[in-house]
Amino acid sequence: MALFSKAIFAVYNAPKKIPHIQLTPKPSSKKWSTAQDHGLLSTPSHLLTNSKTNYANTITREDDDICFLHARELDVFRHVLSKLGEEAVEGLNMIDAVQRLGIDHHFQEEIDQILQKQHLIITSGSTHGANHHSDLHEVAVRFRLLRQQGYFVPDDVFNKFKESEGSFKQMLSEDIKGLMSLYEASQLSTEGEVTLDEAGQFSCHLLNTSLSHLDHHQARVVGNTLSNSHHKSLATFMAKNFFATNSRGTDNRWLNILQEVTKTDFNMVQSLHQKEIVQISQWWKELGLAKELKFARDQPVKWYIWSMACLTDPKLSEERVELTKPISFIYLIDDIFDVYGTLDELILFTEAVNRWEIGDIDHLPDYMKICFKALHDMTNEISSKVYQKHGWNPLHSLRKTWGSLCNAFLVEAKWFKSGHLPKAEDYLKNGIVSSGVNVVMVHIFFLLGQGITKQSVELLNETPAIISSAAAILRLWDDLGSAEDENQDGHDGSYIWCYLNEHQGRSIEDAQEITINLISKEWKRLNKELVSPNPFPVAFTNASLNLARMVPLMYSYDQNQCLPSLKEYMRSMLYETDSV
Repeated sequence: MALFSKAIFAVYNAPKKIPHIQLTPKPSSKKWSTAQDHGLLSTPSHLLTNSKTNYANTITREDDDICFLHARELDVFRHVLSKLGEEAVEGLNMIDAVQRLGIDHHFQEEIDQILQKQHLIITSGSTHGANHHSDLHEVAVRFRLLRQQGYFVPDDVFNKFKESEGSFKQMLSEDIKGLMSLYEASQLSTEGEVTLDEAGQFSCHLLNTSLSHLDHHQARVVGNTLSNSHHKSLATFMAKNFFATNSRGTDNRWLNILQEVTKTDFNMVQSLHQKEIVQISQWWKELGLAKELKFARDQPVKWYIWSMACLTDPKLSEERVELTKPISFIYLIDDIFDVYGTLDELILFTEAVNRWEIGDIDHLPDYMKICFKALHDMTNEISSKVYQKHGWNPLHSLRKTWGSLCNAFLVEAKWFKSGHLPKAEDYLKNGIVSSGVNVVMVHIFFLLGQGITKQSVELLNETPAIISSAAAILRLWDDLGSAEDENQDGHDGSYIWCYLNEHQGRSIEDAQEITINLISKEWKRLNKELVSPNPFPVAFTNASLNLARMVPLMYSYDQNQCLPSLKEYMRSMLYETDSV
């Protein structure tokens, strides 16, 4: 592991003691990356060129100083959070801030303690007491933060803001801050929660109506809330806008301290991500598949972005690198089925993957032999690493998920090579598997190594809702796009095509509306998993949520068949300095 990476981990694992110091102004930020604009899907050449010097084998005095400064900044803010967190509203606002900035992993112990007390406020009924005048913002933020943390809070906490006949009070139209918080809270609704559905519609309507009479800054904040709710967006992608929208006209000292913490943290984590890209790019180059299989996509950075989005804790560096490897094979095998292979060849390949016998592939075409051998070796290597680190051999589960993926790919190949469009329901059921999400999440579970038991592995092998809902969101979002990914010549159908074929006379707008409603339904299922008992660790649940949050960035094509949001995310996370 790179020396500077070790220094970063030392900061993340440092003892939590409060220094008796004043926070001093942060010195000029070091330019960890000199990258300009790059072709964002392949590895920037300067990272590979410098991988044996700046990025791997050296640690400078300035590196050490920045790590030390960051540790001090964390301790100072941790102390402030513990002290001010005793105040109900201030504690909520501080937790909301660190979560929106994607640095809450530094303060999880303090967050847990504060939210336990916040939960008592609800369970004791004190929010309804005569002496407790909590406003809409406070109630809505408390509700959202507790649900995100796994506490089930009933939606009747919002009844105090309703008229006697059940509708929300129109007087709330003047409370823009409260309405934004209410809208954010409504994004954690589960199926059947009518009050939250009404809250979302009510707040969305009033906030949209307010845009015409707000000043430019206020309108920008409201518009950003409506288009990028916190719960359904990647915190790391939205963090760059946080201080621009929250520091205006404020003399909030803890917000100033937090900004210093965030800037230093961002630079350190960005450096770590750059090192990981070097590692995965070198692995991909040494594997040699891009040369041997000319049709294969050569996009290690794009594949790594999935890992970076799912596993956000900086301490999970090795896990991100290992996860990118199976993700690259999902793309590779997808290309074989969608673009390159004949139906007869695809049947042979699927049978070989299900048998998983390296000595029984002589009948495969050469390009499939190369792919299967590389897949076989990579899977065995990951299984060995998991067994050595966590004491459980996941080979059976990993083999099963690769077999299921190829089976689903083959079903689609038979459908669309024959010109037959299945029913929309059948397409989606198979598409949940062919999305590749199950492969990703099964690998994440074993790489994390937390909570591995016979019960949890059996549930994992049955594709639980925490996986299938994220997969459905990916499949449906992908199908909403009209562009063909990567200018491929192949076709793998879409839910919208299948729906229109099955429901003659319906418009494409009807099909799109149905698809959007299905995505909303799957989000509600995911939200249910947040507050339902299950054997999976929090890091696994968060990875599934982050995968679903990543989907709009990965599949929102513009008219030029490009992905502007994805490119912006990659540029800000990997190449730009001072992005927050």
